[in-house]
Amino acid sequence: MPSIAVILARKGSKGLPGKNIMPIAGRACVEWTIDDALASRVDRVLVSSDDQAVLSVAHRRGVSIHRRSAENAGDTATVDCAVREALGGIDADPVVILYANVPIRPPGVIDRALDLLDGCGCDSVQSYQPVGKHHPWWTARVDAEGLVRPWEGDVLYHGVFRRQDLPEACTPTGAVIVVRRAALELQLGARPGPHGFFGLDRRGVVDPVGQTVDIDGPLDALVADVMLTQRLRSAA
Repeated sequence: MPSIAVILARKGSKGLPGKNIMPIAGRACVEWTIDDALASRVDRVLVSSDDQAVLSVAHRRGVSIHRRSAENAGDTATVDCAVREALGGIDADPVVILYANVPIRPPGVIDRALDLLDGCGCDSVQSYQPVGKHHPWWTARVDAEGLVRPWEGDVLYHGVFRRQDLPEACTPTGAVIVVRRAALELQLGARPGPHGFFGLDRRGVVDPVGQTVDIDGPLDALVADVMLTQRLRSAA
């Protein structure tokens, strides 16, 4: 069965309205994700949005479009519901999920995720990066009086005070999610909830910190604009 990449580009955003269509290094933000999808080995690319401006960009780029319903375009809409709606009756497996507000992702990360899915037969693959100094063991509770207590357990910072002594920990980057169609359709018996569509056997690809830029606010947009502008200049 052919593979498909579904690019999610919801119009609404509390942090940065219109971020999927805003100019980043001279192009609409969503175009950078369309580029990444077209450069991968997926067989088809589809953009799902409730924003006509985004759909117009997608149409101009020659990829498939889906006009998202209001039901799946609100703040409470889940990723898997939006993707299932976008696919409708399209026969495709696996499904690559990409976010339009991620204009910078590691080169080849989509294909690496697909290769891992194919190679190990897992249910899903998600992109991660090391947490660095923002490690969960270094999380604390500070009450109204300024009293510092461990976030969990009885020992502050788990007794670790050097970063090199922290156990490995990673956080999702938003660069790519790849899922089997059966997982997306909640057919594999995973625990119900927002992440049920990842299935039971979840795997990850890990990239260095800073190779993915997920735009949630104005500072993220500025960083992405600078990085991509420099990349274009270096390639000229």
